[in-house]
Amino acid sequence: MGMTKVDTSIVAEGMREEIRRDVQLVPGVRPRLVGFLSNKDPAARKYAEWTGRAATKDGIEYELREVEACELGAALHAANKDDTVHGILIYYPVFGFQPSFFGGSMDDQLRDAISPQKDVEGLCTTYRHNLYRNIRRVDRWRRSIVPCTPLAVVKCLEHVGVHKRDGGGMAGVVCSVVNRSEIVGRPLAAMLANDGATVYSIDIDSIYVMRKGEMAPCKLSPEEAIKASDVVVLGVPSPKYKLKVATLKKGAVVVNVSGFKNLDDSDATDDDVYTYIPLVGRVTVACLERSLVCLYKQYHVPKLRLKKALKWLPVALAAAAALGAVAMKKRA
Repeated sequence: MGMTKVDTSIVAEGMREEIRRDVQLVPGVRPRLVGFLSNKDPAARKYAEWTGRAATKDGIEYELREVEACELGAALHAANKDDTVHGILIYYPVFGFQPSFFGGSMDDQLRDAISPQKDVEGLCTTYRHNLYRNIRRVDRWRRSIVPCTPLAVVKCLEHVGVHKRDGGGMAGVVCSVVNRSEIVGRPLAAMLANDGATVYSIDIDSIYVMRKGEMAPCKLSPEEAIKASDVVVLGVPSPKYKLKVATLKKGAVVVNVSGFKNLDDSDATDDDVYTYIPLVGRVTVACLERSLVCLYKQYHVPKLRLKKALKWLPVALAAAAALGAVAMKKRA
């Protein structure tokens, strides 16, 4: 049987069809997404290019603003205040692990500088708090936003039937996530655990086992954890990291979210039965657009409709007054 390779463009296209319908909610006004690039990372620039092409094709207005890292805070503040901007994202890393005066890192500080009403990546404190506590809504009417790449992985797992859409979630599924970054690995592990999975969170110097609301040190080796896993997500940002196919559990699903191929299949044989999802980039962009449209519908469409209604209010009042005057004359 060997390896089954999954074409994720099918997943992305299904999501984008719905997005193209939703962008027409307010005639004459398209959702507007602004991306900020403040680094020289080729992967970040490629992601920005993908975003721009997809957004334009799907009827979304997209603008890339390249600013110096030291000026990014002020640029984010201005975008937050701009009513014509409906979504904001930052292409990380910007400062890396540089500490912030306010605690955490400078990149953490930037994540919190984006208004929750425009945070398409779901990385501000409001959405991070909700994600780890499995709170799905901000309030009765508004959904919480989750990080795009972790959501893309979940959508791909739904596509291959591991994540059940009927409410079963990931109950009974064992996962390994080889990455614990604040943007991808850690939130993904939490999302899978909140959906019922047992998750091994593997980083360069430690392994934790995560279940819903719990995270504890694990004594297993990375190889032992991966061998026990039904799903393995590889997100090591290095061309040197290579996981041998022989390490996998038979029938496992492998998702590569790194910019490099983390799976070494050079020695794979027909006896190595696994499902391979080599790329999630297209689905990540679709999830980004989905988050933008969600914010657009929840926060901006009501304001735009009210603004249009108020624009015509004087005309309506004048017409009502004229009709009233005519009626009064007839009575006289």
